[in-house]
Amino acid sequence: MKRILLVLVGLFVLAVGAVAGTFFWAEREVQRSVAPPGAASVEFTVPKGTTGRGLGTQLAAQGLIRDVRIWRWHLYRRGAFAPKAGRHMVSPSMTMAELSTALEGSPIPEDVPFVVIEGWRLRDTDAALATAGLIKPGAYIAAASEPGRYTAAFPLPRATLEGYLYPETYRVVPGSFNVQELIQRQLDTFAERFYTPHREALQQSGRSLHEVVVMASMLEREEPVPAQRPLVAGILWKRVDKGFPLGVDATSRYELAEWNDRVAFLKRLRDQEDPWNTRHRKGLPPGPIGAPTVESLQASLKPKPSEFWYYLHDAERRLHPSRNADEHEALRRKYNVY
Repeated sequence: MKRILLVLVGLFVLAVGAVAGTFFWAEREVQRSVAPPGAASVEFTVPKGTTGRGLGTQLAAQGLIRDVRIWRWHLYRRGAFAPKAGRHMVSPSMTMAELSTALEGSPIPEDVPFVVIEGWRLRDTDAALATAGLIKPGAYIAAASEPGRYTAAFPLPRATLEGYLYPETYRVVPGSFNVQELIQRQLDTFAERFYTPHREALQQSGRSLHEVVVMASMLEREEPVPAQRPLVAGILWKRVDKGFPLGVDATSRYELAEWNDRVAFLKRLRDQEDPWNTRHRKGLPPGPIGAPTVESLQASLKPKPSEFWYYLHDAERRLHPSRNADEHEALRRKYNVY
């Protein structure tokens, strides 16, 4: 009997030891992070209606915890846990205690896409932002008219940032939208997409950045097919260099309240004193006429030489270049382009 009692006591001690060992192991695991300090943060989404225990599988799948069972143990020991639905920035460097605290905090504000269309003028982007309820009318134009407020890897123009605000889809937060932050992002995107990778080519081109941007803004409006823009750029640069008027009618539309206002456009075309009228005035227009894409910027920087001096588009927007005025007039009659 005594022997049996000793065996039972021994088994009890072993069981207590095993439980204690498991307890201390679990507590140690709770305090361990998956990655060492300094690991990059990642975005983790808490779905609506998900329980704390249910998050364990997702956390493990994203490499934020090692063991779902330890996560459940942590929640049992922790007590109340109320994660907030939405997106949270967390890190695999966090312990489970830090993770659970972070998931109870305020989620990242929900952002929405805002699209800046290729070729848009400042006034077009301003109108779209106002329509979306993000700004009061005129706020974007005003902010873009103070280049000194911003930093860039390239020289900024003095009067206005027209042409340098890259057209792209930007994620914005409606409740805390800042127009200056959007403009800075557009300048950064311009540098990333075009200026930085083409800096050496710009220095060797013999053209200033501003001249390249002005030409690119016209190409964006003049040629709908990006692959054709280097050819059109070659024709236009040749006309500039030889002292011929460009004849780019899009420049006469630049200052119109509505780009497609034909009556106002024809009035502009008849005004030989209008500095934007490139049918009569030689050289580049006073500035960019919209926001060019990288394809237009590259075409402006690296034009394609050719024997052509003129071009037009038919009713289906197909390009037809010509070598002289006679050929150009024949094409105008053929395609009824006037």
